[in-house]
This record gives sequence, C-alpha cells and structure tokens, in this order.
Amino acid sequence: MAQSPKVKRAPQQLSGWRASINDYVRLVNQAEIEHAVLPLQEAAGDKDHLQRLDKRLTRTAARDKKRQAASVKHESKARLVRVHELGNETAVLLRCDHTRTLNQQGSVYLEERRDFERIWLQNHNGDWQITRIEPVVAERRPRYGASQLVPEQDEQADKYSLAKSAVLPYLNYNLLRNYSHEPVRALYHRDLAVAYADRWWDSANPEYEEFEVNCTNYISQCLFAGRAPMDYTGRRGAGWWYKGRDNGNEWWSYSWAVSNALHSFLAGKRNSGLRAKIVSAPEQLDLGDVIVYDWNGDGRFQHSTIVTAFDVDGMPLVNANTVSSRHRYWDYRDSYAWTEQTQYRFFHIADEL
Repeated sequence: MAQSPKVKRAPQQLSGWRASINDYVRLVNQAEIEHAVLPLQEAAGDKDHLQRLDKRLTRTAARDKKRQAASVKHESKARLVRVHELGNETAVLLRCDHTRTLNQQGSVYLEERRDFERIWLQNHNGDWQITRIEPVVAERRPRYGASQLVPEQDEQADKYSLAKSAVLPYLNYNLLRNYSHEPVRALYHRDLAVAYADRWWDSANPEYEEFEVNCTNYISQCLFAGRAPMDYTGRRGAGWWYKGRDNGNEWWSYSWAVSNALHSFLAGKRNSGLRAKIVSAPEQLDLGDVIVYDWNGDGRFQHSTIVTAFDVDGMPLVNANTVSSRHRYWDYRDSYAWTEQTQYRFFHIADEL
C-alpha cells in the first residue's frame, strides 16, 4: 500500500502566486503516488491538462500493476526557472524533479526524472488561480533526421576524403612468419558507458556542447565513454564523430546529436567500429545498449536512451537527457510524448568494436 507523502511547509510563509505554485507541486506529488488527478482538480483550472495527466497516470498505474510494482514513496522538488509577471497575470517555467521509490516483488529501487511545465496564473480578488498548464514535451523534438539534412561540403572534408583514398604501401603478410595482420579489436566497455550515464544524466558535461534537445548527444557521449571509436569523416551526414566548435562552426556528425541519424548509423552494416544488432525484444538487451523511440509510428525516431539497469523481471531501466531520467522503465508510457502509435528500435551494441 502506497503511503501518502508528508507535507513539508517551507520555513517562510509563501504568499501570492508563489503559494499557489507551492500547493500545486504538493498536489502533483500526491497525484503521482496515487495515480489519480483528483487532488489537483481544485488547484488547477486547466481541464485539458487534467485530462492529459489523467491518461498518463492511468497508463502508469496499469503498467505498474502488470509489473507487480507499487510506489512506496514519491518526492517532488520544484524550482522556478523563469518568471514573467504582468499585473494580475503571471507565467512561470517550472522545473520539477521527481524521485520515485518503487517496490517490485520485494525489490526496491529509485526511479528519477526531471519535468518542465509552463504555468499561467491569474489574480482574482487576491486569490491566485492556475488557469493553464503546458508540459514541455522535449522528447518529441526534433522531427527530422539525417536524410532530411543536406551534408556540409567543406574544403577540409574534401581534403580528408582525398587522403583516405590515397594509395598505401602493400605488404605480403603471407611471407612474414608468426605475424598476424588481423587487427586486434577493441572492446565495448559496458560498465564505463553505464558509469558515465549515471554521472551525467541530470547535468551537462562541460567538455561537450549542450544542445537544446540533448538526448542523443548524451547517448553518444555514453557510447564514447564505453570506448566506442569515433568514425570521423569530416562530413556532417556521414560517420559518427564529434570535434566541438571552431570559430562558431559546428563540428559533429548528425548521428552524434540527432536520434533519427543515430538510428540510421547503428542500423547500417559495417565490419568494424561502433556497430549494433537490432533485436526484437527489450529483454534481449544488455547494459550499455540503446533504445530509440518513434512516437508517431511514421519511421522517424525522436528520442534515444541507454540501458543502465534491469528490474526483477529482467526488463531494461534506462537513462536519458533533455528530459533527464535515471533508471526509468524503458517503455516511456509515463511520458506525455508516448502515443498508441509509438514504435521502438532495440540496438544491442557489438562487444567487439
């Protein structure tokens, strides 16, 4: 049986619209653990959002029941990111960090995620009321992939291509005894990829560029931390690589930063380097493997996650960025981005690269 969260009042007495936001966060916390919008009906006047939230909570409750899992505790911590006050109206961008303690068949673990919402309030005779709530569904962007972006042709890329095609000396290895010319393949270090994913799931590594939609950039960093070698071509539409910025110019491949392009790269056939095999079910994945998400079922993938743990049934728990998540159940039915048309692609990264 889930326990209702204890209400902790702030040391200072909040007033005005801040008090309304504080009450809203407290009731969101209660709604999350009870999987019901009833606590929010008086605090939020946006019926469209309450209906949207109800669908998400109902999906999550049905999934938890199927998994024989239950919320033991839920904690929500909010932070005002941006505020715009204009007379009797106020608009805020709210960041809410959720920590969910889940008991699944006697096994307890933490699931964490970070949500953003835009909230509008109006003052009615001194009573600040929430009139509109709009979740920021960052997982649904961008709706494009490498096939829709024209690769850059620059002088440096052409020089690189020419160098790659230059004639190399030839050695007859058959005449050299006790010598194997077969290269020793590098190994994909799944533990290092997972350790990196857990270190940077809720913040940006300053060594890399941070994107507005950062999910695939984060996944690429995890793969690279697992010692997957970059495939540097110098062309945006080919290979898998990152060089940062130079004089304000972008220097990375689309596959490094765009989910649909990463999908195309991992699905491609190659004999060495970062390679993956498409498997048919999530339980076939290992730590450090990748899942990409097509929310609309139209063949364009918009979100990427990495497997960082498993539940007691052996189903993947994933980390993600943009909408920061740690040890989140892989199917994302608890996201506003999810639809009945959602399709997944499961990539098992090759052990030998």
